[in-house]
Amino acid sequence: MSADRTLRELMSLDGRVALVTGGAGHIGRAIGHALAELGANVAVVDLSPSGAEAAASELGQRWPATAASFACDLERSDEVRDLPRLVRERFGRIDVIVNCAAFVGTSGLEGWAVPFEQQSEKTWRRALEVNLTAPFVLVQAAAADLRASGHGSVINISSIYGLSGPDWRLYEGTSLGNPAAYAASKGGLIQATRWLSTTLAPHVRVNAIAPGGVFRDTSEPFLSRYTARTPLGRMGREEDFKGAVAYLATDLSAYVTGQCLAVDGGWTVW
Repeated sequence: MSADRTLRELMSLDGRVALVTGGAGHIGRAIGHALAELGANVAVVDLSPSGAEAAASELGQRWPATAASFACDLERSDEVRDLPRLVRERFGRIDVIVNCAAFVGTSGLEGWAVPFEQQSEKTWRRALEVNLTAPFVLVQAAAADLRASGHGSVINISSIYGLSGPDWRLYEGTSLGNPAAYAASKGGLIQATRWLSTTLAPHVRVNAIAPGGVFRDTSEPFLSRYTARTPLGRMGREEDFKGAVAYLATDLSAYVTGQCLAVDGGWTVW
């Protein structure tokens, strides 16, 4: 590998293929655009077939890279395990996997974003299945493809709540919640990142990103409380995660593995 490649060359994903789960979601769409802009062909994976198709179409219209949609229920391990084969048949290779799909705090699940005493054991299991088991199964099934790439990179989208406990003062008097299963699954994903990084080394790099809260018509008083507790004084935007993904997916981070990059406006500093 040349020692004098330019930054532009290091950040190029030309000819590579990126698989993004949750690719029709808010953050997943931003990630897909970041990867396509850098030249990657993108496999957009989502539970919603129409959502995946729309997101892939959007990428194809805006960027010269090719995008294709794949519907997958991440609670079904057989479907997850078959994904690499489907993507390989379409694109011929897999170089980057972004595990972005997850049940989040606002997901409309029974016994989810409710007081601890009411949180459902069934929903706990569903959350771990999607947020933690599916990434394990997917990376395991795609390991040979990632090794063959020569540039294999896995990026797991965790959360600040995989690093920190919730500050319940933010939630007082609001309808928002912070499920135990979300924190446990996102914390587990960070540790799985570390485990996979040594297991798949030296041929595949595995890192994580821990996003802070993202503004989506966030109501008061939560919004003011959250921003007051954040050193950069605002909630996140989808585009805030593009740079972190670009760094970890490309050869800009060729000597980085097993790390969790908090993109949280400084939330976890305090």
